[in-house]
Amino acid sequence: MAQKAPGRSFRSGLSLIDIMDMFPDEVSASKWFESIMWPAGRCCGHCGSTETKPVPNAKPMPYWCKDCRSYFSVRTGTALQRSKVPLRKWAIAVYLELTSLKSVSSMKLHRDISVRQSTAWFMLHRIREAWNTGPGQFAGPVEADETYFGGKRKNMSNAKRKELAGTGRGAVGKTAVVGVKDRETKQVRAKVVENTDKPTLQGFVVEHTSPGATVYTDEASAYEGLPFKHETVRHSVAEYVRDQAHTNGMESFWATLKRAHTGTFHKMSPKHLNRYVNEFAGKHNIRDADTIDQMQHVVAGLVGKDAGVN
Repeated sequence: MAQKAPGRSFRSGLSLIDIMDMFPDEVSASKWFESIMWPAGRCCGHCGSTETKPVPNAKPMPYWCKDCRSYFSVRTGTALQRSKVPLRKWAIAVYLELTSLKSVSSMKLHRDISVRQSTAWFMLHRIREAWNTGPGQFAGPVEADETYFGGKRKNMSNAKRKELAGTGRGAVGKTAVVGVKDRETKQVRAKVVENTDKPTLQGFVVEHTSPGATVYTDEASAYEGLPFKHETVRHSVAEYVRDQAHTNGMESFWATLKRAHTGTFHKMSPKHLNRYVNEFAGKHNIRDADTIDQMQHVVAGLVGKDAGVN
């Protein structure tokens, strides 16, 4: 079944044919989700009890909890709780989101799995809720950088241009994202921030970096005084690499995210931008794993997440 993926020969990939063979019907998909979401055996999604039993005909739900006296299914207590989309389609959606380097748009997903575009949009955002880049601090060396998302002024409506008139140029009116990358593990952490002042950027770096690590940044004044061994490169005078001092790894991550912005989504609203950031950081961090392991990682991450996406 598994095939070696070109470019990462150590990974085992899955083809679309493999996915269809894995999930020929809803029963097989349900068993797969249950094996991942209940690794220690079936438990109630309401109270966590293992005192459960199957329900004849699976109506209104396939299981009954003896402790809290409630019906439940494998969706209960997960980001899928309010969804009526078949689990087979959910499994395929997870596969498509993972294996598309620039992710997948709701328009494409709605065609690929035969759901409404609005349903596909909700599915993708619920899958993004599963991504968790994890706690902990990087031992370093660490690269820190920030970037901005938002439309070009020349493409804005006249009303929007008028709103931003006199507010400056460049990043004004855009949404800021800060990130750090550990050179040793290649792991990334990133999130949307309200501003790029010193307390915000340094607070993020400190949160994700171990004491004693070396931190590399550009010459932005917000990074001055970081409580680490700190080296900078001066992008303003075209200095991008000086010995080990550079932020190329973090900038490469931004480039991947922005290619998805331009080529797949076209627009990432500030309201939902952090979900897209989490998706790409999460995918980056498990990119060396086999495809089936990546899928299992995402499904396990759906447990305990909010089912509502507004």
